[in-house]
Amino acid sequence: MALRLPRPSFRVWLFLLLLALGGVLALLDQRSPREPGPVPRHEAGEPDYYLEGVRLTRFDAEGRAHQRLDTPRLVHTPHDDVTRMQTPEARLIDSSGRVWFGQGQVGTLGAGGNPLTLSGDARLHAPEEHWQLDTDILHFDADTGHAWSEAPALLRQPPQRMRGERFDAWIHDNRARLTDNVRGHHPPETPSPTDEDPES
Repeated sequence: MALRLPRPSFRVWLFLLLLALGGVLALLDQRSPREPGPVPRHEAGEPDYYLEGVRLTRFDAEGRAHQRLDTPRLVHTPHDDVTRMQTPEARLIDSSGRVWFGQGQVGTLGAGGNPLTLSGDARLHAPEEHWQLDTDILHFDADTGHAWSEAPALLRQPPQRMRGERFDAWIHDNRARLTDNVRGHHPPETPSPTDEDPES
């Protein structure tokens, strides 16, 4: 003779239904987009928009990408038409297609999107030329390809390093200049073993 289990009571069915409904709501809540952070405040006024997790690509008059910016947060204030960025990382592409890298703790794009200014441990790196510039404030004019700093700058091209009060680079011409109170370290070249006279 088979044993029959008692039928679940109304309360058990109601409990199971509420449990299933809670699981579905929890799943939907995880899939919904997260709420944005608080609206950033700035002395220039209230922003008209801000974006998080941004990759911004700018194009020149011929439609070629010439500047890319990655930042966790971008804020635009309409009063001064300035865009401010947190810890931006920039890729600057010259007319020959070479990529120059820039970064800083804070970045701004001026009215109309130019110039780009990187502030706070600003850096410009030219991988193909094997040099790197460190300064406090670095400006870059995307229209002319001119990068400059009017703050003390350290230019490194191992094993050499030089300091100066002003730095200029023209990325399309592959030219750089350090001026005003320039001093540096230039170790003498040591001959390689193949350069030495085998007779000596």
